[in-house]
Amino acid sequence: MQSDYPLFPLPTTLLPYGKMPLQIFEQRYLKLVKQCMREGSTFGVIQLVKGSEVMKDGRRVPPIVAERGTVAQIVDWDQLPNGLLGITLQGQNTFTASNLRVAEDGLVLCDAEFESELTPSPLLDTWEGLAEVLESLETHPHVERLQLNVDYRDAWQVGYHLLQLLPLDESLKLSLLAPDSLERLMTTLDQELTQLSGE
Repeated sequence: MQSDYPLFPLPTTLLPYGKMPLQIFEQRYLKLVKQCMREGSTFGVIQLVKGSEVMKDGRRVPPIVAERGTVAQIVDWDQLPNGLLGITLQGQNTFTASNLRVAEDGLVLCDAEFESELTPSPLLDTWEGLAEVLESLETHPHVERLQLNVDYRDAWQVGYHLLQLLPLDESLKLSLLAPDSLERLMTTLDQELTQLSGE
């Protein structure tokens, strides 16, 4: 358990192994990013369920967020043409968040219980089609910029990279953010891709 673990609530879900570009403009997050880059530390990306923090009885009340999030490592950064700081996050292991509170600078903090990193699992023959879809997506210009580094022998990496990239409902992505559901992850991806190709 780690107390005072910083959170970055977002309407989107960061998945283990997945990469996500972000624009940073709020002072509290600029400060967090600088600290993480200086110290090599991480923060948690967690799905925002409702609203942002509000004032109640003269103090800030944290937003409503999902129970589980993903540890985020900053793997790249750049100044964007609009002058804002752009960073690329890579998802690591998952965690559960409790006892949310808001720091003086507005940063949302939690007590984080970290789950183990995923153990590599072989890509079964029945999942080869998912790997082929991911390989084809890697040639897309937007995806090329993310510079994915996928171990195609590991089903977890194939599944979560693909889930990160596909335009699927965020509630579905959140429901698959569990470290013991490889079969469910791959089966759901197969079903969703069948639906997408049929539209």
